[in-house]
Amino acid sequence: MPTDVEKWKDDIYGEEIKDHMRRFAEEGWEAIPEDEHDAWFERFKWWGLYHQRDGQESYFMMRIGPPSGVLEPGQLRVIGEIARDFATGPAANPEFGNGYADVTTRQAVQLHWINIEDVPKIWDRLDEAGLSTKQACGDSWRNIVGCPVAGKDKREFVDALPVVKDLNENFKGNPEYANLPRKWKVSVTGCREGCGQGDINDVGIEPAEKNIDGETVRGFNIRLGGGLAGREPRFARDIDVFAEPDEVTPILGGLSGLFRDYGNRDNRRRARIKFLVDEWGPEKVRETLQEEYVDFYLKTAGEDLREEYSYNAGVPDDHGHADHVGVHEQPNGNYYVGLNVLVGRVGAEEMIEIADVAEKYGSGEARLTQRQNIILMDVPEERLDAMLDEPVLERYSPDPHPFQRGSIACTGTEFCSLSIVETKNRQVRLSRWLKENVELPEDVSNFHIHLSGCTASCAQPQIADISLRGMKTRKDGETVEALDIGVGGGLGKDPSFATWIQERIAVDEVPGAIRNLVEGFAARREDGQTFREFVNSLHADELETLASPEETSYEDPYMHNTKKTWYPYAEDDDMESSPAPNSPVDAISGDD
Repeated sequence: MPTDVEKWKDDIYGEEIKDHMRRFAEEGWEAIPEDEHDAWFERFKWWGLYHQRDGQESYFMMRIGPPSGVLEPGQLRVIGEIARDFATGPAANPEFGNGYADVTTRQAVQLHWINIEDVPKIWDRLDEAGLSTKQACGDSWRNIVGCPVAGKDKREFVDALPVVKDLNENFKGNPEYANLPRKWKVSVTGCREGCGQGDINDVGIEPAEKNIDGETVRGFNIRLGGGLAGREPRFARDIDVFAEPDEVTPILGGLSGLFRDYGNRDNRRRARIKFLVDEWGPEKVRETLQEEYVDFYLKTAGEDLREEYSYNAGVPDDHGHADHVGVHEQPNGNYYVGLNVLVGRVGAEEMIEIADVAEKYGSGEARLTQRQNIILMDVPEERLDAMLDEPVLERYSPDPHPFQRGSIACTGTEFCSLSIVETKNRQVRLSRWLKENVELPEDVSNFHIHLSGCTASCAQPQIADISLRGMKTRKDGETVEALDIGVGGGLGKDPSFATWIQERIAVDEVPGAIRNLVEGFAARREDGQTFREFVNSLHADELETLASPEETSYEDPYMHNTKKTWYPYAEDDDMESSPAPNSPVDAISGDD
């Protein structure tokens, strides 16, 4: 039987949701029928709006998805101004204050504490700037990700940005592909680093070359069925198809049509394309694509160009810009400057300052990465030194410590109903403690620690050097937040998922476990051995011993059960003290 979500979508979905959202905005939060909240909140996702967690009723997260993370001149400023004017809540975060934006692992931006009443005003500002929330969430084409410096990278195999733009123009808002069984995540990579992370996407379009009529042609091989969510991660599988750049759009139209027609609509847990690839195998997928969805002959796969992939690969950073942080030359002699945004969170006023810097010293264009960072483009060499002296770059540094450079965190229980533990503040404090208390070998400049609040894996923990996943445990007779610890994940030429070596470790004992593990690595590694190579050379019992949990000087920010609070940073945070439902016109104070 179709799921409730499928029934809701049959009634109303796609473009038509917008008119209903405008009506609710005009009439106010209370106009959304209480017994229809689940249905409407599911539909709202198509337009980039997620309802926040229990206790935060009437507040939403809004997602803005620029294709491949490319923000044209002026767009970063507009997002900062919207965050300043609309993304403020009834309580401040102790680390980030009130009014901020989150850069995500899919090159998008998320804003919190959004009221439904303000949504049309935000849409108007976004439309004027050439931005949109359309299909940023929901069961449709999500934001297309790829190399954030596509077209401006000295070492790319092929410029992927025209392909990304063509896909976005053809499939965002296209009614034929507006209602899919589940989300549809597409990655387009044209660079040597592999920063599109095609292996963990529903569709990975990756650089390849093929001899066609005696000529070597650069294009893309296509992989299908990757993903990290739940406890069933998959790497995308080769379906033996090579696409020239102008063939990518019709082939992807065919693949998303195949998913629309054959994907599972009876069980949402099994509705992703990875499960259809499991069931059919790549050969049947290719055969069905050729026979039913594409009207030209599909070429067999070419020679893939993955051997130099370094992004999240756990290999030495031979190229010097695997994650694009730092100062790097563009083909035209200008430079781009990659800023480290710790856990992706940027204060609204600071985002505006960063936009000022982008406009003052470069073209004003900014790009977002899948490591939650911001890149400022097109800076002439003679302006670099002055730019690097700007005060805002002290906080958002192009030369961060490895423990901060490699820190990734999802939204966590601060706003997300799925998460089990607090993430953003915890990862910030963890990275600072590690920087002050743990020595990495001198030749290690990239060290990835990803903290995901649950098994949904939004922080992509399975592909990190050290993987942290939210759980609960008991300590001293009380229920406390805990983390599973994994090691050795990474992408690259030979991708592998993390091996989980410790389970349900109380969060205040995790820094000690990481210190013990890193110190063991530093003491026992062979010359030049990366952390990933080191841990993959050891047996599970040796790793478990190395990563022995231990209390340290680290003070965890929030050990209480954040699932039982309306907001874990409020002075009075129990559910009964929630200010929701709220309104921008008649706000209810948390003190009432």
